[in-house]
Amino acid sequence: MTSLIPEVGLLTGLDSSQMREIDHCHLLHQQVLPAFRQLARAMATEGIELRVVSAWRGFERQAKIWRAKCEGLRPVYDSTQQIVDISTLQGLAKLEAIMLYSALPGASRHHWGTELDIYDAAAVPADYEIQLQPAEYAADGPFHKLTLWLDKHAADYGFFLPYKVYQGGVAAEPWHISYQPLASQYQTAFSLSALQYTLQHHAIAEQQSVLQHLPTLFQRYITNICEA
Repeated sequence: MTSLIPEVGLLTGLDSSQMREIDHCHLLHQQVLPAFRQLARAMATEGIELRVVSAWRGFERQAKIWRAKCEGLRPVYDSTQQIVDISTLQGLAKLEAIMLYSALPGASRHHWGTELDIYDAAAVPADYEIQLQPAEYAADGPFHKLTLWLDKHAADYGFFLPYKVYQGGVAAEPWHISYQPLASQYQTAFSLSALQYTLQHHAIAEQQSVLQHLPTLFQRYITNICEA
């Protein structure tokens, strides 16, 4: 197992050595930068101003988000965008409620530097507070033009939507794009044993429950994506 540690670190958000700045707030894997820049330029020709809400996210950052959700300090939403009273849930039900929209630390695709949560800044006022909710990207939402553009052109630049539709795991996320050439390699390399090893050596909220249910969670929420 020791020989796997460098690879595991990259896959689970513990190693940021391959990440580079795309602006003052966000990082991406260095192999993704050229495609990201091409994507932004192409969108600009159609009047879309690509802005990033989230890109690379390390293990510790994801662990803080996870803990806040587990402890009811950040809202947990159901599929109808209603807030869930997380204090009424325990065990697998609690974990599944959180993982509908929030990834398990060590298992977020954002750890890879291949993922971006995006919106169109040209479609909203400068003081608009992005919510990252499906309605914003639907037919009556401000980012519907972006949704249509991605449907038609994302693949031309190597990107796809891993959560384009709900498949019984992670909710649909029309704002989440992934750089397929690299993400598919990481998806193949990522394994249940690698994640288990990481979570056994790095404390997170609900750790014992997570480890107990990890095979189920791995199949339902981590490998269950919409293929490019």
